[in-house]
This record gives sequence, C-alpha cells and structure tokens, in this order.
Amino acid sequence: MSEAVASAPTVQAKGLRGGALGMVSSMVIGMSSTAPAYSIAATLGFIVLAGTGFKAAAFILLSFVPVLFVAFAFRELNAAEPDCGTNFTWATRAFGSRAGWMTGWVVTVAQLLVMSSQSALTGRYTLLLFGADGLAGNRAVTTAIGGVWLLGLCWLCYRGIEVSARVQWILLGIELAVLVVFSVVALGRVYGGSAGAQANLPQWSWLWPSGVSVGTAVSAVLLAVFIYWGWESSLSVNEESTDPRHAPGRAAVLSTVLLVLNYLLVTVAALAFAGAGENGIGLGNEANSGDVLAGLGGAVFGSSGLGRVFGLLLIVSVLTSGAATSQATIMPAARTTLSMATHGALPKVFGRVHPKYQTPTVSTWTFGLVSLALYALLAVWSDNVLSDSVDAVGLTIAIEYTMTALACVWVFRRTLLTSVRNFFLRGLLPLVGGLFFLAVLVLAVREYAKPDAGETTVFGIGGVAVIGVVSIVIGFPLMFAVRHWCREFFAGRRLPRGSVPRGGDVIEAQQRRSRSSSVSRGTSSVARPSRTPTSGGRPTRL
Repeated sequence: MSEAVASAPTVQAKGLRGGALGMVSSMVIGMSSTAPAYSIAATLGFIVLAGTGFKAAAFILLSFVPVLFVAFAFRELNAAEPDCGTNFTWATRAFGSRAGWMTGWVVTVAQLLVMSSQSALTGRYTLLLFGADGLAGNRAVTTAIGGVWLLGLCWLCYRGIEVSARVQWILLGIELAVLVVFSVVALGRVYGGSAGAQANLPQWSWLWPSGVSVGTAVSAVLLAVFIYWGWESSLSVNEESTDPRHAPGRAAVLSTVLLVLNYLLVTVAALAFAGAGENGIGLGNEANSGDVLAGLGGAVFGSSGLGRVFGLLLIVSVLTSGAATSQATIMPAARTTLSMATHGALPKVFGRVHPKYQTPTVSTWTFGLVSLALYALLAVWSDNVLSDSVDAVGLTIAIEYTMTALACVWVFRRTLLTSVRNFFLRGLLPLVGGLFFLAVLVLAVREYAKPDAGETTVFGIGGVAVIGVVSIVIGFPLMFAVRHWCREFFAGRRLPRGSVPRGGDVIEAQQRRSRSSSVSRGTSSVARPSRTPTSGGRPTRL
C-alpha cells in the first residue's frame, strides 16, 4: 500500500475506556441488539402467512447469506479503521462528508424508531409478567412503564461499559436459555408422539426454498432479512475492546452465525410442533402471528405447575429481549454521535465523555430523552402509527447496509486484486451484499407504499413508506443547518475522503502503555485515557 501525500488532521482520543471488552462480550452486545426472542416471535408467523408454509425455515437461512456478506465488509473496514462511528466514518472515507453525515443520520433514525418499539414491548411484557393482563392493553400505563425502562437503561449505559456488558450477559443468557429449552421440549414432544395431530416431523426440504412463487419469496425475504439487524453493535464498542482492529469484526461475524443457528432451531421446533395450518396453534393462524411463542407456550409446556413456570419464562425471555435490545441500541447510538462530534460533524458538546465512567454523557442522555419523547408522541398519537414507524426501520437498515458494503468495495478497490482473500472478502462478497440490500430497499419502498401494506395511509400511500422516507429526508435540512458549526468537516479536512489511518496502531500503543503502567503500579486497572491522537499520523491510500 502506498502512502498518501497529504496527511490527515489528528483526532483527539475520545476518552472511552480502552481494553474493557473481550471478543465474547462484544459478541454478546451484538447478539443482544437483535432481540433474538422477540424478533423470531414477532416475525415467524408473518413469514408463514406470506405463503411460505414450512419453507419459512428456508427463508430464515437464505436471508442470512447477504447479512454475512455485509458482516465481512464491517470486519474489513473495522480492521483498517476501528472507529466507534463505524458506518458514518467509513462512508465518509469512501464517498465524502455529505454521504457520511447522512449515513450517520440514517443509522440514528433507525435506532430512534426501534427504541419506540422496544419501549412498548418492555412496558407490555412487564405487566404480563406480573399477571396484569388487563393493564397490558392500556396505552398510558404501558407507555409509562416503557419510559421508566428506557431511562433506567440509559442510566446503566451512562454508568460504564463494563456494567452494561455484565447486564447484557445476564439478559442474553436468560433469553437464549429459554429459547433452547422451548425448542428442545417442542422437538422432544414431536419425536415422542405427544405433540398432537398438527405436529410434523422436521424435513430437510424445509431448508430449501423450492416451490415458492417469486412474489412470496420477495415478501418472505423482506420480512426475514431484518430479524438479523443489530449484530453490528459489537463494532460500535470497538474502541473499548482489548483488540480494536480484530475482535469486534470477528464478534460481528460470529454473532450472525450464532443468530442464524438460534433462529433455525426455534423455527424448526415451532413449525414441527404447531404446523403451518390456519387453525388452532398453527403458525398460519393470523391470531397467532403477532407473537408465536406466546401462543405456543402453554401448548408446548402444558398447564401443570412446571408448565406454567416455563410459560412464564417465555414471557421473561421476551421481556429480557426487549430490555437487552434497548440497552444495546443506546450504546451504539451514543457512540455514533460521539464520533461525529469528535470528527467535527456535530457540535462539540456531543463529544463529552464522563471523566470517571468514560462513557458518552451528552450523547447518551440526548439519545435517551429524544427516544422517550418520540415514543410518547407515537404512543399518544396512535398504536397504528407506532406500528408503522417500527416497520419503517427496514428502509433505514437497507440504506445502512448498502452504504457500508459499497464503502468497503470502494475504499479497498486498489487492493482487491492483490490476493484471492481480498478479492472475495473486500470486493465480491460485500458487493453482492450491498447490491442485495439496495434491491431490498427498492422492493421495500414499493411494497410499503401500497395502501394496504401497513396500518395507516397518507394521501393513498402506505404509512410505512411515508414515515421511512420522511424520516430520512429530514436529515438533509438538518445537515445543511449543522454545516454552520462544522465547516472543517464538510470541507473534507477532518475525515479526508479516500484514505484511512493505519487502523488501530495508536489505540493499541495506548493500551500497551496503559497495561505497562498498570503493572508498574501493581494493579490491573485501566489507565486514564491519554490525549494522544487516535487517527495515526499519515493516512494510507487504499
């Protein structure tokens, strides 16, 4: 790789706690952010209703492939430049300041919208957990409880990355343990012959999408592909990792693999036990589509004392899923705006870090309070609008993945032919993943624009498309308004286009110095962050 002539301006250390997370902790954060229990519970029924039947498992598996390709792009970009701004930073390097800023905006919009969904979920399932089923339908009560959860999780994120990671371990552990128990018991009853007449023995053919029409396949993919969103959160804490360049990228890829295995296990177990019929507990029954696990809990575990306990644990798993996702959404959102402020793309106040906890302060609480205000507004406005707002997240996710995958191809274009590995992992596979999500974006806008696609319509256009497009477009006037305070960034002098620093060299040096200093003092604590530049000196042209 040749050295660029110009040298990039140095960026001051962000003040985050370096060396706080291992690869497994990063992976836990990535998996938690996807809300495995809630995602599969709320989506599987709709995939079956799209006309896939038992082939729903095939589309869960098929949708994983482009997600994995995009995960490779995240890993390669992170290895070159481990910045907690991730998409924002890399898109700026590839396509310039305006494209980078808008990418950061789109990612933030997605996180804000999904926080409304998770707050509503935690509010409702908290009441269900305590047997207050009647209040679970009361919008004011669920909104209030969901808001308390949101603020409490913001406080945890504010108190430190280690505290947040420990909580994530607990929440994800409960969630996955319950899903595994559910799947094992369901499959055990199917093979033991006690599941009922609706049960079916699992077939390998369920994993191959043959015999499904193109229209059905498109609908199923649009539904299935977004249950994986969130694994990239493991990269947003890269600067707090023990190995910033490599561990977060590996954690991201492993997160996607573990997610697909988890989803396939639960999907096959649910299909085998309940079948795809339109009556009773069948997954093709519209009455069960909103939460298939809740509908199957009593049938799988029975109504005995132990059965009721496991049925209650299913509720706990969905509740912990919502809480873990909310917390794992706050962390990357705060770090995105922190990075943007550090690089001069937002006012400096968003770059403040707590001197003791070493977490973003203004960014964390601003995101939390804006999320709370948006959630309250949507909840008071209409449950239908809230539902369509959540579905609109799909449009922002498609843009996020498209931009990151294509940024990988463009930034590394000069090295693609230097090795077979680079050609596939930096070029072909990310390109396929990026083009796939670009196609998903176009198809999603077309589908969501249909008047009957969601719960609301605006001038004859589906509310999901309207909310998604308007949320994204709002970013343009905001970007032009911010330019007044961020002239250096938009002039391309803070994150020069077409170059990346030598990834992680300074961060790793800081950590080595911190460890040496700790050893000399006879303690293993992490040293206070230095004010040395994190960008490295001279950029490398790729």
